[in-house]
Amino acid sequence: MKSPLARIRRQARKLKRAAEYDRHAYWRKQPVRPGTVLYESFSGNGALCNPEAIFRGLIADPEFAGFEHVWALAERDSAPELASEFVNDPRVTFVRYRSGAYYKALATSQYLVNNATFPAEFSKRPGQVYLNTWHGTPLKQMGFDMPDGALDSANTLRNFLAADFLLAANDFMAERMYEDAYRLRNVYAGRIIIEGYPRIDRQRLDSPGIGRVRAALERAGAELDGRGIVLYAPTWHGETFGRPEDDVDQLIVDVQRLQRELGPDYVVLLKTHQIVHGFAASRPELRRILAPNSLPTNVILGVCDGLITDYSSIFFDFLATGKPIVFYTPDAAEYTETRGTYFPPEELPGPVIDDAAEAGRAMERLLKGEPLTERYEQWQERFSSHEDGGATRRVIDVVFKGITDGHDVRPADNDGRRRLLLYLGGMRSNGITTAAMNLLAGIDHEHYDVTALMSYSRRGWARANQALIPPQVRQIYRVGGMNGSKLSHVRRKLDERRGDVLQHDDPLRYKALWDDEWKRVFGDAKFDWVADFSGYGPFWATLLLHSPDAPRAIWLHNEMAADRHREVNGKKRMLRSLGHVFSLYRSYDQLVSVSPRLTDLNRNELAEFAPADRFVTVRNLPNVERVLAGMQQPLAELDGHPIDPETEEVLVPDWVRQLEQHDGRWFVTVGRLSPEKNHARLIRAFATVHDRHPDARLLIVGGGPLRDELQALIDELGLTEVATLVGAYQNPFAILAAADCFVLSSVYEGQPMVLLEAAVCRLPIVSTAFASVHDALPSGAIHVVGQTDSALADGMLAYLNGDVPPSELDADAYRAEVADEFNGIADVARQSAG
Repeated sequence: MKSPLARIRRQARKLKRAAEYDRHAYWRKQPVRPGTVLYESFSGNGALCNPEAIFRGLIADPEFAGFEHVWALAERDSAPELASEFVNDPRVTFVRYRSGAYYKALATSQYLVNNATFPAEFSKRPGQVYLNTWHGTPLKQMGFDMPDGALDSANTLRNFLAADFLLAANDFMAERMYEDAYRLRNVYAGRIIIEGYPRIDRQRLDSPGIGRVRAALERAGAELDGRGIVLYAPTWHGETFGRPEDDVDQLIVDVQRLQRELGPDYVVLLKTHQIVHGFAASRPELRRILAPNSLPTNVILGVCDGLITDYSSIFFDFLATGKPIVFYTPDAAEYTETRGTYFPPEELPGPVIDDAAEAGRAMERLLKGEPLTERYEQWQERFSSHEDGGATRRVIDVVFKGITDGHDVRPADNDGRRRLLLYLGGMRSNGITTAAMNLLAGIDHEHYDVTALMSYSRRGWARANQALIPPQVRQIYRVGGMNGSKLSHVRRKLDERRGDVLQHDDPLRYKALWDDEWKRVFGDAKFDWVADFSGYGPFWATLLLHSPDAPRAIWLHNEMAADRHREVNGKKRMLRSLGHVFSLYRSYDQLVSVSPRLTDLNRNELAEFAPADRFVTVRNLPNVERVLAGMQQPLAELDGHPIDPETEEVLVPDWVRQLEQHDGRWFVTVGRLSPEKNHARLIRAFATVHDRHPDARLLIVGGGPLRDELQALIDELGLTEVATLVGAYQNPFAILAAADCFVLSSVYEGQPMVLLEAAVCRLPIVSTAFASVHDALPSGAIHVVGQTDSALADGMLAYLNGDVPPSELDADAYRAEVADEFNGIADVARQSAG
């Protein structure tokens, strides 16, 4: 139990957060201020990169003399050089990142310029113009190309979709990073500017400029003593941003070795990753050689004679100088495997070396006149062709003057595919998630551009299921929460609790809140068809109704009226929430049930909520390839077995050993341990079967709220040694393949995915008679019995007597039929739903 002081602190944090939301909500209601520009670089870590170069370009242009410029800084001393330079300029102000003044600037500035991302609260308002410049041409893989890239890039993708302009230094960055790695093709509504990088303009220094930069470096602690400068600029290598010391100790050793080989004519300066800099600055060994974070990197590059780096995009900038580059990559194989790069080491425009001393010697040879390679010149042409010193002027022309003629400005590529958006649900390991994964795998991706929408979650089960999403599918995660004052949301939730669900679309009530949330999540992206595949959450069902005009579908995976009254532990937990969803049905164009008989059932039972012609059918798809592959996995290697807390060894359960030996006749079922599945009936029926056939065994695969209750029933009936609740497994197919007969005891269902999967495994199937059972398999190869304990026991005995043959599924024919059903709803034009 938390102490009173801990509870007070927690409450104080909540109140502070509420106050921040209210301040943000207040400023979002104020007018946008014409001629005001907010600049942010690396979440306020300095006045750096492209935003700094654009700021200087605007300040120097008489046409923008009346503009106001606001810099967001994490700390007051994050940009001492620039702050000192403009201390007496009334046009320039500085605000602390995420302060009240920051949220005012974020909500009311006409122009927003960022080289990374604004926080989750950001949602662009009408009248605002957002330029995202990013911070370099990538060598490292980015976005969806990275391991866990879709999740890690969630806020970045959100920012890109909101931006009016994305800046690319070259065609490779526009195509490989924006359109491919971040999946902006087809959905990005803004324009891409391919006119070079303003920050690279800052590398062009005259003699006085070089003197000023060297003086600034010496004021920051660097001991130059008239020597030439070689910059060592490695990227981040640590395991976690929370432990920057993982990098720093090795950096000290590397710099010392590089300096030793370069000799007394040059000094090695170290430029660390933004994450590492604060920690590195505290180390006495680095103070005299550490490039200050407050001085723009490209300005420092302008006084350097050579660059040593690894995978940092900084070398793309340095190509414009025509000076030597050496790649020191001691962990190239490991880095390429874990993070990945767009170019193999042998293609880089300079020596690639895995030893610091040898890297120093290679740089020394180049500085003494060893010629650069032909490959270097080819890279210059490919990646630096726009770097003529005029990038800043051209970007200002496009963004601030509206001049596009003569400039390389274009929309993102659009290949003409129909754009589909599907909200997948909570990504728990259940039938809906399985059905969603199978649908995504079965969709014709040459015809459809598919986006999956999910909540942001790093929980193990969510990530395991996210990993099953096909690579062709764009993933968008809802990061953060709705904007608006806390009071407005309290009122909204109270109204919803009273059943006033349709107020979400009332312009005088909550429409603006919901429209803003759509914009916050999706920016300006548009879709041709929008679907709530989950169908159970009123929040998501409401949010999708605020998409730009498009046909909208919502899935009905079950007998929804019965599901609404499902009782768990004496409580009808979905009574109110599904009631709210039902009230939204009239606003959807298509109400999609997963079998023809279920469509008829839902059409009749939900007639008061939507016209009959809105109820349609799209059956579930099995992922045949996944099932067949899963069947081959050895039972002892399944992910889900218990772990010994002391030795951390996998503990293989007894039922696995017994099933491997195939001792007895094995019945199996797979499903959530919840009331509609009626596992209690299955256990009681099995007791009868076991009494007549002592070699019979039962495995119940799945987790859920009734586990303890079901285990107590097993114990009470004396079945502890022969009936097992095995828990949930990501791969139940190996268990199905090893068993003899599949049994389903449900009171009601939609089209159970597990029946399709059991048919792929060619298992005999016994099932109770729910409304859609005869649609569950196209062949009808299910032994259907009544909804009683004795009827289910008779069905299981029929299998043991040889009267229930293995099921069959012509997977190709079935998938073609379901594809036609899906295409029939996804290709429709917008109707009037109201």
